[in-house]
Amino acid sequence: MNSKKEPTINAYLRKARISDVKTIHRILMDYSRQGLLLPRSYSELYSHLRDFFVIADRDTNEVFGCCALSIAWEDLAEVKSLAIEPPLQGQGWGRNLVEACLSDAVTLGIYKVFTLTYQVEFFEKLGFKKISKDVLPQKVWADCLRCPKFPECDEVAMLMEM
Repeated sequence: MNSKKEPTINAYLRKARISDVKTIHRILMDYSRQGLLLPRSYSELYSHLRDFFVIADRDTNEVFGCCALSIAWEDLAEVKSLAIEPPLQGQGWGRNLVEACLSDAVTLGIYKVFTLTYQVEFFEKLGFKKISKDVLPQKVWADCLRCPKFPECDEVAMLMEM
């Protein structure tokens, strides 16, 4: 009987580093191909790297998940690009990433955070509420113009007011 043991991942949350961009891109493209989120170009990732938190292996620095907080307006930010690789799914890392983004928003003095998602239950558990997309400012829709589903968006808009 040959039972192969999965390698242990000594995961932790940290800010993204320049060396993480290629892995973040691969993870996001995997999710994008599944229709679960928008793709992000290398250029966009490099220019918005400071927005990202990652889950990495403490021993190897390999990245297994990411999430970003993007400032949309003077009083509004967006949680976006949340993706966790299968070995770490269901262990609370998604929650940890979103909470890091929410903490970052408060540090910046932003107390309204939205997301566009298919994972409604997940975000409801974190305190987000469903809203009409119409209440979000026009500036929010810049990303949408690049989306293959535009203008027939089927994501759910959700908002948390802290």
